[in-house]
Amino acid sequence: MGNLLCCVQVDQSTVAITEQFGKYQDVLQPGCHCLPWFLGFQLAGHLSLRVQQLDVRCETKTKDNVFVNVVASIQYRALADKANDAFYRLTNTKGQIQAYVFDVIRASVPKLNLDDVFEQKNEIARAVEDELEKAMSAYGYEIVQTLIVDIEPDEHVKRAMNEINAAARMRLAANEKAEAEKILQIKRAEGEAESKYLSGLGIARQRQAIVDGLRDSVLGFSVNVPGTSAKDVMDMVLLTQYFDTMKEIGASSKSSAVFLPHGPGAVRDVASQIRDGLLQASTEH
Repeated sequence: MGNLLCCVQVDQSTVAITEQFGKYQDVLQPGCHCLPWFLGFQLAGHLSLRVQQLDVRCETKTKDNVFVNVVASIQYRALADKANDAFYRLTNTKGQIQAYVFDVIRASVPKLNLDDVFEQKNEIARAVEDELEKAMSAYGYEIVQTLIVDIEPDEHVKRAMNEINAAARMRLAANEKAEAEKILQIKRAEGEAESKYLSGLGIARQRQAIVDGLRDSVLGFSVNVPGTSAKDVMDMVLLTQYFDTMKEIGASSKSSAVFLPHGPGAVRDVASQIRDGLLQASTEH
């Protein structure tokens, strides 16, 4: 019915290209237009002004000889004031854009190592966008945005990269564990040294207290019992300690069997040995 009445409707965000006897005539904006076909006017086609997206997957090689698949997302649209160029000058817009993307990516990525490709993906996207903008503006298209949405190395390369990362983290964990064990050993050694130092102080004080007690006992006994010598008092003290020791050995349920010569003569021999040992030590000093 529209063709019979010579009426043409153009939708929003779209323009229509008209021809007269096969020659470009005009660009029709959105709305209703009269197109008298009996005068040779005809509708050549429609051109969308909306932003379109094209995902381009390009396989290339990095500087360190790793093959990667780079996926670039190109957002573009036709310019309303250059609709005739966009409609007539390109027969395959997506193929044209894809060719330029391949050219730029395969010229940029081989100059970079694999790690640098991931770090400089914005620079690669900017290079693609600049090249497309210069080329496609002559054909009536505007490049809105160019994004590098994915960089995918070979599966074996990804597995190796993950293993390298895991090994580095394990090495760091081992170093931290070793440092912790080192600190524990140092603290344990410091604690043992402090414990031994305090134990030595305790033993020294104990021995000093024993010596002071023996001295006071000898002096007190000599004063209270006239006619006794220090040797007599010392023998009696040793005899008392000897019997106390025998009592403790016999009273302990966990003590092993101990064979000692026992008798008055044995006590005298023990006292003589201790006294001779003390005298010899004093002589050496």
